Amino acid sequence: MEEIRSRTMKGLADLRGFINLTPKESDSSKAAAAAEAANAETLLPDEKEFQHAAKTNNLDAMERLFKKKININAANVLKRTALHFAVAGNHISAVDFLLHHKARVDIADKHGLTAIHLAAWSGNLEIMLMLIKAGADQKAKNQEGMNVLHFAAKNNGVRIVNYFIRDLHLMELNKPDEKGRKPFLLAAEMGHEEMIDELITLNLFTSEKDKEGNTALHLAAKNGHRDVLEILLQQWEDINELNQNCETPFYMAVEGGHEKCADLLLEAGSDINILNKQNVSALHVATQNGHTPLVRFLISHNIDLDAQSQKNNSPLHLAITKNNLSVINSLIKANHNINCLNKRHQTPLHLAADLGNVEIIETLLKAGCDFSMVDKQGKTALAVASRSNHALVVDMIIKAERYYIWKQEHHCTDVSNINLSFKQDHNIQTKQFRASLWNLAYNRLKMREWVKLAQFWKFTNEQIKAIEEQWTGEKSYKEHGYRMFLIWLHGVLIAGQNPIKHLYEDLISMGFPQLAEKFRAENNAGTESKKCSVS
Repeated sequence: MEEIRSRTMKGLADLRGFINLTPKESDSSKAAAAAEAANAETLLPDEKEFQHAAKTNNLDAMERLFKKKININAANVLKRTALHFAVAGNHISAVDFLLHHKARVDIADKHGLTAIHLAAWSGNLEIMLMLIKAGADQKAKNQEGMNVLHFAAKNNGVRIVNYFIRDLHLMELNKPDEKGRKPFLLAAEMGHEEMIDELITLNLFTSEKDKEGNTALHLAAKNGHRDVLEILLQQWEDINELNQNCETPFYMAVEGGHEKCADLLLEAGSDINILNKQNVSALHVATQNGHTPLVRFLISHNIDLDAQSQKNNSPLHLAITKNNLSVINSLIKANHNINCLNKRHQTPLHLAADLGNVEIIETLLKAGCDFSMVDKQGKTALAVASRSNHALVVDMIIKAERYYIWKQEHHCTDVSNINLSFKQDHNIQTKQFRASLWNLAYNRLKMREWVKLAQFWKFTNEQIKAIEEQWTGEKSYKEHGYRMFLIWLHGVLIAGQNPIKHLYEDLISMGFPQLAEKFRAENNAGTESKKCSVS
């Protein structure tokens, strides 16, 4: 009983909104209508008061104004009369008063809505019977081609539908509206289980499509109506039927973010890998819309990870564009091709390097990208990051490039004991040594000397160029040198070497004995070196 009461109250609330803003009106058209009403009011003051009395069910005011011989059929700028407002407010007494005083029942408003449509929308059979007894056109349609059966189906007016089909036998009302949707499709779109059951009982079930190629199954799936889907699937034959965009009901359920509906359709035999007209898969659209649980659901049901859209964007490319780290991790864990190319010949790393998201870059670098791949402009991901002025990303990529070379040279297959990261080092254990490196770069090294050290440590020309492209000015070489030192330090710590001893010996080998001695004097090789660990 409480559920019925709740539905009734919701229907009334929807109806009040419906009379104030019909389906064709947008916010802008509502504002335009308000402006029109202000500038071209068609009602006299008494007529305006009479409409308000009908809207609020104030019979005393209606009686008083009627005695002044006002026009009870007067219409406002939206062509709505007092009867429209009385029916929309579900005010039986006001409707009775108006009909008793010969109010016209078939006046259509600006959008073709008559009082009988509003009664069907509210589901009020008593008012409906009053209107029909007064001569209302039972087959009237609004501008969108909707009749009473459409409105009743759309708002779960089961009693209204029963009356017109069982009692009046008006089966001809079961026609498509201007969008090609019969009442059955509208009920499915809105998720009215009771209405769907009743229409099936009345033999008004249909698998026909609307003008966009959508069936009732498409519309229920799109709007997440699982219970309606369960009913429909008992009647359905072609579960993978396509609409005009080549979208299946399963695809539309995923697009709407409705995992329970997608699961139900999959259990019923939906093909998970059908692409739409733009060659977009369900995985693409779930990723694009940020539906992380659905992405995991699709992966767990073995969706094709390598299907590419018309623009050749993989799901991984889309997840990077959306900065959705959770989806990125799920795709990588599922062995998505980490080096796939889009239309611009960009790998996921290229795209991430251009966007500059450090967390995403870290995830991709740990997954083991191919750093040598180039885009259509012949640029590597490192060059893209450098061009985009993402200094932190540049340094991270260089660290990763050097790490994987070291790993290959030393045949290291297990580095699980290392807390691997390519991010900027903020480790307190390396703080003092990093301060020494800063002092060395900013106060000891002359211009281009850092480049000699970089070349000695096997930094490539591209890596040196990428570092140099960040920052400009006469003393920018100091910052370049310090960044190069930190990149070098990252590799030394991963290799488990003593950075102070290593740097001292390399400065000697490079012909910087004075620098080496000053550096050693500033550092205690026996204490801090033992505390250094990879960041």
